[in-house]
Amino acid sequence: MIRAVAACLLIACAQGAGAQEDTAPGRGAVLRGLDKITTELRDLDLANGEVAEFGSLTVKLTECRYPAGNPAGDAYAHVTIRETNGGKLWFDGWMLASSPALNALEHPRYDVWVMRCTT
Repeated sequence: MIRAVAACLLIACAQGAGAQEDTAPGRGAVLRGLDKITTELRDLDLANGEVAEFGSLTVKLTECRYPAGNPAGDAYAHVTIRETNGGKLWFDGWMLASSPALNALEHPRYDVWVMRCTT
């Protein structure tokens, strides 16, 4: 029984590994920021390499990618988020538009997530 379950898991993992789709680079991305205290909601339209301030945070977009041939598809953005004054690093990694909770900013006051790439 255990061998059968293990075999099924291996087959499922092998199928998922081959299912990666090609991506294309975007010129930038639209990120959305939420101040959980004031309820301010703001869109940040950033070009690749651009920096913006949201509240006490500095948000830098390194790169945005989307499924090739489908710019309206799921966006993957590499984002770095720091405290503006103290420089504390709050987030440095990839955010996915379709799964914002998968790799999320963990901040007591702010939420930031990717909406889409710009082409």
